[in-house]
Amino acid sequence: PAPDAAIAGPANGQTKTIRMPKFSGRVYFSIGQKLVFKLTSGGLVQPAVQNPSDPNHDILFNWSEYTLNDGGLWINSTQVDMFSAPYAVGAKAPGGTVKNTGHLKAGGYNAVFSGLRSAGWGGLIQNRQDGTPLRALSPGHGIEAGGIPAGTMNDYINRVWNKYSSSTLTVTPFANEPNTKYYGRVSGNVMNFTNGSGAVVTSFQKPDSDSVFGCYKLLDAPNDTVRGPISRTLCAGFNRSTLLTNPNQPDANGAGFYRDAVTNHYSRLIHDRMADGKAYGFAFDDVGAHESLVHEANPQEAFMTLDPFN
Repeated sequence: PAPDAAIAGPANGQTKTIRMPKFSGRVYFSIGQKLVFKLTSGGLVQPAVQNPSDPNHDILFNWSEYTLNDGGLWINSTQVDMFSAPYAVGAKAPGGTVKNTGHLKAGGYNAVFSGLRSAGWGGLIQNRQDGTPLRALSPGHGIEAGGIPAGTMNDYINRVWNKYSSSTLTVTPFANEPNTKYYGRVSGNVMNFTNGSGAVVTSFQKPDSDSVFGCYKLLDAPNDTVRGPISRTLCAGFNRSTLLTNPNQPDANGAGFYRDAVTNHYSRLIHDRMADGKAYGFAFDDVGAHESLVHEANPQEAFMTLDPFN
């Protein structure tokens, strides 16, 4: 067992203030009972709700991710792993202005669950014994848990591969470097990207659905200046289903996201029910700044606001 670092939360309608160190990490909150954390020789064992035997499986909880350093505070509300107990994040500037994100529209919490059922993705939902939804798993975890088929995105992936066998996909990965472009063409099972000189800079095997949803494996994105940025852009295009409608990526027009019948319905529904349209529906939802993130260079306070479920 890990040392008990739990802090009793505020009562309904009240607040609690805690001091945070300069750090990068998570703040978990749970309702009704404490979360179970354990230690191994490799470090901290965090909740893994896609695992039905995880001791936290039947606990209603969520978490926020943050970094606080000399450059300020970055704090987000994340749905990369799951959609569950609603909350928003915010930060106060020295002048008193508060920036926040993550609030749902009225009725948005239940609308996400009902939307998943209507889309045929109800298998992502994990319920309490009384039938009350605890969470919806992200589709990558849903594949792992058997909630949606492993080939959910295959039709779209195949159509993308076919299109760029005879045409070129242009990726401009950095908004502040419009002249840095890479050109993708498919040959067999591989999409090769070349630079302006025609030299191959990186190649991608045809991804599977899990690679698309998780933005990893066959769409791995190392922290470099070429493969990682191209992979991030591909991942966003696959999840938002914009690769067939726009050969110039990333697509900046949010109105065109998630329009294909084969798409990431989980991310689509969460974005649609957010008050400001921002969410972290998948790992690289920050491509084009569509993520639910607040940054404040000189934060006076940070906020995690636990919202009503209705």
